[in-house]
Amino acid sequence: MATNEAGQDLIVCFGEMLIDFVPDVSGVSLAESTGFLKAPGGAPANVAVAISKLGGHSAFVGKFGDDEFGHMLADILRKNNVNDEGVLFDQHARTALAFVTLKANGEREFMFYRNPSADMLLTEAELNLDLIRRAKIFHYGSISLISEPCRSAHMAAMNAAKQAGILCSYDPNVRLPLWPSEEAAREGIMSIWKEADFIKVSDDEVAFLTQRDPQDEKNVLSLWYEGLKLLIVTDGEKGCRYFTKDFKGSVSGFAVKTIDTTGAGDAFVGSLLVSIAKDNSIFENEEKLRKALKFSNACGAICTTQKGAIPALPTPAVAEELIASAN
Repeated sequence: MATNEAGQDLIVCFGEMLIDFVPDVSGVSLAESTGFLKAPGGAPANVAVAISKLGGHSAFVGKFGDDEFGHMLADILRKNNVNDEGVLFDQHARTALAFVTLKANGEREFMFYRNPSADMLLTEAELNLDLIRRAKIFHYGSISLISEPCRSAHMAAMNAAKQAGILCSYDPNVRLPLWPSEEAAREGIMSIWKEADFIKVSDDEVAFLTQRDPQDEKNVLSLWYEGLKLLIVTDGEKGCRYFTKDFKGSVSGFAVKTIDTTGAGDAFVGSLLVSIAKDNSIFENEEKLRKALKFSNACGAICTTQKGAIPALPTPAVAEELIASAN
């Protein structure tokens, strides 16, 4: 078991880990696909592995089915040096599955199998609060807010982190097929919006949440609130925009041959969280922030150059190489 000593800048990621079945041929629909590749996925778990691959210290809190797939996923976390003290198995529910179609442009469509899956059944009583309270950063998404009992577990974990003075990081990761309706998704995602210290959203998510043009800065700033330390909007290959109470700007992305965008946002977030955990003066220092964002953009770009999220997550050397080659 990977252990993290106190003071090692532990980042605890909360939520779902599942198996993505990706067609072995790009650009076909699920119905047309004749074969699928098994790829571990789930945004919070991808972020945990990204952190570890980039030299940070991460832990994952979530629940798997007590089945072959669940044990396979727990094994992947351990092999990637992610602390598994918060991992649980449910004997009565299966590990979640998702079928992910890669369209010709590398963008994705999802079909989920979780009715209910084990990750949705995590209860407040099962939380390893000691692990969460040892964190420097507590990171989560919005999928864990969709149904009970997981929603209550999410709220309890987040409240424990806040009471312990831990930085809260939120990447809503909108997956509309999982929510009862678009309205429910918007409401659920915004219900915990003002609890976070750091929020990362994609331009598509800004469009969804504000129902306005994500390129218009005033629409992005409608998501800002007093107390937020950093708001990041990722703009795909164009890079990202950043907003703090004192400064704002953009950092351009890297041109790569995109094969699969799965996990690019998670690689970006994992990288940025490693930088924040090491030095949270990044929120007040624009030069440090820009440097960290450039590195995060490189990590996100590299992640799009092969299929599946976790296998494509970069090491620092690979990211530095891309930055050097672009200069």
